[in-house]
Amino acid sequence: MSSIGILGAGRVGSNLATHLAAAGHQVTLGVRDADDIAALAAGSSPHPTYADQRTTARTTDLVINATPGDSSLDRLADLRTELAGKILIDVSNATRDADDGLPGDLCYPGSSLAEKLQAALPDTQVVKTLNTMLFMVMTAPQSLATPPTVYVSGNDDTAKKTVTGLLGDLGWQPAWIEDLGDITTARATESLILLVPHILRRHGFQPFAVSLAR
Repeated sequence: MSSIGILGAGRVGSNLATHLAAAGHQVTLGVRDADDIAALAAGSSPHPTYADQRTTARTTDLVINATPGDSSLDRLADLRTELAGKILIDVSNATRDADDGLPGDLCYPGSSLAEKLQAALPDTQVVKTLNTMLFMVMTAPQSLATPPTVYVSGNDDTAKKTVTGLLGDLGWQPAWIEDLGDITTARATESLILLVPHILRRHGFQPFAVSLAR
């Protein structure tokens, strides 16, 4: 069991928190507004617990970034001291909203949010994963008719091994996990977000993942 902090208590963060807690991990959900902590905790089961984001980053062993990608860089760079020496799992995509509110243009064309985070947090091991699917598939990959793929990018093999173990706790089979290489490969998976709004406009909010067929 490890102590996991999740920055962002929206649909993505809450979904991950529930399933990681069910797998036996100690999970803390980090929220931006301290005034929200009591209200969230009152309506939840004993796990996960809630804290402000700085406390969450400081007091947990491993941290997941589930904050909105267009503001993640500034928010997490401010937590450089708290994140030092830890693994940061980045599951966010940095895009600007289109007119209908769906993902539009990339914030970092020619690069990626993961690369920007790694540069801003040199004492942290950033691993990119789980950003190529709708949030419900992150914790229920077996629910899709076709075996899905989850991609992993990061500079440190030990950190990626730890993340792969957590993916297993979420139901991802080893054959479904594709290690792409170092953190620069995250620009490829982050670019796949450009497919997502077109699929959603045609088919609605149905679970899917952008996967590799062999």
